[in-house]
Amino acid sequence: MQTLNENSSLASSSMSPYVLVVEPDEELATHLRQDLQDAGYPCIVTPDVVAALAQVEARSPSLVVVDRSLSDDSGLLFCARLRRNGMQFPILLLVMKDSVDDRVMCLEAGADDYYLKPYQGDSFMRLVQHYLRIEVLPQKVLRYGNLKLDLGFRQASRNGRTIDLTTKEFDLLKYLMENAREVLKREQILENVWGYDFGGESNVIEVYIRYLRLKIEEEGEKRLIQTVRGVGYVLREL
Repeated sequence: MQTLNENSSLASSSMSPYVLVVEPDEELATHLRQDLQDAGYPCIVTPDVVAALAQVEARSPSLVVVDRSLSDDSGLLFCARLRRNGMQFPILLLVMKDSVDDRVMCLEAGADDYYLKPYQGDSFMRLVQHYLRIEVLPQKVLRYGNLKLDLGFRQASRNGRTIDLTTKEFDLLKYLMENAREVLKREQILENVWGYDFGGESNVIEVYIRYLRLKIEEEGEKRLIQTVRGVGYVLREL
């Protein structure tokens, strides 16, 4: 495996965003690094969260890929620590199991998404490209009541209070605000926010709706995201 110093020189030699990979398995780490670099993404590979934290503190990555199976749940703890520290870049977890409980644990730890092993380069890179695609957003602000979403700065606020959102929380709120007062089916939300099929039993939407509600209602504000039982969700006041 390349050392951290060798990887660091690769990233520091360019101003391009880099992908941070936290993977102790040398063979898998080699595949990840090679596929990312072949696709044009500078990559830094670290074997543990201690080295990864040092790298994040030195320069913020554009994407973090973490193995869920790091010892003592340190992969999940690493995600949670990044989010507590206000880091908003996308986080992908590599997982061995695809149970609902595992999905929820990943999302509650702060991950934006997960990739089910065994590793396949093509499908993994499609997921990476989904999160690293360059999107030119119009410089405009969405408003609904006292809730505001600045698309240029990717910043939410309510009653003048700044609301920190992860990448996926921002995307979900943006879609709800763009379609305010329209009842959106779960399938519509999955397709337009996540861009691919999670499977019929996934409760990823419910988890993220709960996160958004906690954040935009943090100071006792009136609920804006309503549940339409058996259908989906709608942004509107009752």
